Amino acid sequence: MTRATKKKRNEFLYFAMRNNKLKIGAVIILFFLVLAAVGTLLTKNDPETFAGPMSSPPSAEFWFGTTFFGQDVFSQFVIGLRATFLVGAVGGGLATLIGMLVGFIGGYRGGVIDEGLNVMTNIVLVIPTFALLLIISAYFEVRGLFMESIFIGLTAWPWAARAIRAQTLSLRSREFVDLARISGMKPLRIVFSEIAPNMMSYLVMAFILQFGGAILIAATLDFIGLGPTQGFSLGIMMQYAVLWGALPLGSWWWFIPPGAAIATIVGALYFMNVGLDEVFNPKLRET
Repeated sequence: MTRATKKKRNEFLYFAMRNNKLKIGAVIILFFLVLAAVGTLLTKNDPETFAGPMSSPPSAEFWFGTTFFGQDVFSQFVIGLRATFLVGAVGGGLATLIGMLVGFIGGYRGGVIDEGLNVMTNIVLVIPTFALLLIISAYFEVRGLFMESIFIGLTAWPWAARAIRAQTLSLRSREFVDLARISGMKPLRIVFSEIAPNMMSYLVMAFILQFGGAILIAATLDFIGLGPTQGFSLGIMMQYAVLWGALPLGSWWWFIPPGAAIATIVGALYFMNVGLDEVFNPKLRET
């Protein structure tokens, strides 16, 4: 590690530890990640089987109460958290990866290749994404969480591709890129060893936004009954609560935890994104 790289890393850590938005968001996400990882150790109840009194409010035995069928809501909540983070990681990660490939290749190569990729990006961008997801989800009688994540990733990448392309167009004319080109370095290596590291802050923030977007899209699909046909997610929990009349019957403990968790996770991701923007941008840093 060079002295300049070490200095840059220490500078990032210094301002990151002083940024309250980043710290608050990171703590909230870490809390839910830990709960998703070890939550099953805190309960012995299966989320799909009868566990106790039907429609029982939160208690020492059932922290989040039970459903109308005597199922433990906390057990379902923990499993739903895992599904939420899986969709965010796979769907958001795939969308970011596709956006990076399309943006880097189009922005660096230019010409006919850039025009072709631009046309493809614009086509996907103008397609009503949610309507397409509805059609695809309704077409498959058996749907899994991974399939849902792939669908989301394949439709959510255009805005990232356009933004990364614009950044690449700006960086490809810099001196360090010209030196790498003159030295005989291959285009793919130039992109990922010279251009990408200088955009790392933007790529991280793009992934965070894609992560949160994938969670919201998945929750919407699950809520209207077009999510996974097996298992639990936070959106499916809310769908079941509405389907069986939890709201009018006063069983708030069935639908508030998953809804609040989705809102809190997405809000925490937004806080992290704003905090990172302030850390990476010297003009916005907290002093």
